[in-house]
Amino acid sequence: MTDIVFEVVDKTERKIRLTSMQWKHVLKRHPYMNKYEEEIKETLKYPQKLVGPMKDLGYYYKYYKYLRSPNRYIFVLVKYLNGEGFVITTYQMENIKW
Repeated sequence: MTDIVFEVVDKTERKIRLTSMQWKHVLKRHPYMNKYEEEIKETLKYPQKLVGPMKDLGYYYKYYKYLRSPNRYIFVLVKYLNGEGFVITTYQMENIKW
């Protein structure tokens, strides 16, 4: 079984997991995210903006939450498969992209 970094219940009361394999993928591309694990959880639980499902991409949802410092948004992309949510990627961005 895949190691789980964390599992949270999101704003819509669905479970979302971040696996260690996906976390390694995120950190390889965005190493600065290493210190934002708690903020990622908060983004999933209490997003300021939740977009989805995105029909063109299947059952993907975008979660956004503003961070005062460093004055950016945390972005988390989640895929739902068989009723379970999985973090695909997460990083910071200057503005919300619809």
